[in-house]
Amino acid sequence: MRTKSLKKNRINVVTLGCSKNVYDSEVLMGQLKANDKDVVHEEDGNIVVINTCGFIDNAKEQSVNTILEFVEKKQQGDVDKVFVTGCLSERYKPDLQKEIPDVDQYFGTTELPGLLAALEADYKHELIGERMTTTPKNYAYLKIAEGCDRPCSFCAIPLMRGGHKSTPIENLVTEAEKLAANGVKELILIAQDLTYYGLDLYKKRNLAELLENLVKVEGIEWIRLHYAFPTGFPMDVLEVMKREPKVCNYLDIPLQHISDDLLKSMRRGTTHEKTTKLLKEFRKTVPEMAIRTTLIVGYPGETEEHFQELKEWVKEMRFERLGCFTYSHEENTHAYNLEDNVPQEVKQERANEIMEIQSQISWELNQQKIGETFKVVIDRKEGNYFVGRTEFDSPDVDNEVLIDATSVYLKTGDYYEVKITDAADFDLYGEALNVTSEKPKRKEIKVRTE
Repeated sequence: MRTKSLKKNRINVVTLGCSKNVYDSEVLMGQLKANDKDVVHEEDGNIVVINTCGFIDNAKEQSVNTILEFVEKKQQGDVDKVFVTGCLSERYKPDLQKEIPDVDQYFGTTELPGLLAALEADYKHELIGERMTTTPKNYAYLKIAEGCDRPCSFCAIPLMRGGHKSTPIENLVTEAEKLAANGVKELILIAQDLTYYGLDLYKKRNLAELLENLVKVEGIEWIRLHYAFPTGFPMDVLEVMKREPKVCNYLDIPLQHISDDLLKSMRRGTTHEKTTKLLKEFRKTVPEMAIRTTLIVGYPGETEEHFQELKEWVKEMRFERLGCFTYSHEENTHAYNLEDNVPQEVKQERANEIMEIQSQISWELNQQKIGETFKVVIDRKEGNYFVGRTEFDSPDVDNEVLIDATSVYLKTGDYYEVKITDAADFDLYGEALNVTSEKPKRKEIKVRTE
């Protein structure tokens, strides 16, 4: 009689949502690997862990559709088990258990030990900084804090991630050293709110001191700041940015709107005047800085007059990078008590208008770069181009530099001096200086014949 062969489990981690979720998936995978589990990211596996996003309607819909897709595969026998974790699961676990009962188990954002136990693995406390990175080898996200204490009316993040909790500087330095040892050259600092960093641990805003420690890590060439909050911004960070070449002249600072009426309703703790003054201070202290922001249009009560004020302000500020979202009416947030009274088509028209203005600004700023030379990191090769970025650009969301791959050979993950020869709305074209045009020759393997 033939015995049934024992199939080794392979765990497939699927990540949805923002860079914070990418980081969480990498930590989970690092724990699983340390438990000698066969773990992959978004490849075939008979056990599936879906790390969900529950931020706004589109993200929630994508998460639910992905869960349903893998549940169907389970019903067809293509996968054995499906586990769900992350923000959607944290926020809607009872509803999900009722509506999609075929999922084996649901876990929230803080239940990593429980998820590992369900995957027959132990949570190893000693694994500070041990992750299986899923980004290209040259950059990685470094999450410096979890959760948020801000009271923004439209935001559900505190419901899903809890209050702000900083990670100690020494732990982050250890993690950065391990990343650098694995070939990472660029750290992208992320949190729900970077500017709050350290208040809970050190009783002061301590982002500048963290940067002072991270620049000492050998092998790291760029450090980039994402998701700063405008109210209470620690200005000593600008001094470090100006002084330390490793800290990119780049800041992602979501501002959401500029109308005093809406800023007050959004509970942002700032005004039109204060926001504009802050941005002018940034420009004055670090003139080379590229500022990225995100805006929300269609917030409850946004009138045509409010929108015109926003448009004029975007033209005045000339942000290097800008994204625009339509307002999503999220239950259990403060703004959910307001009437969602801007029609969806009006929201979308307004978002399109803002992005049209930004497209023109971006084109004009890019034209000024023609003839200039920048340090560029190569992220990948795509078709006939090597695709890279300057220090003013973050992966996936910002401008890219395209270099003709038919005339030169460049190594992914390396930095080159690139002269800009042409520019479009969101892309730059350039030629690498002082590099060979030849690919490295493969070693010849001599086969001895008798």
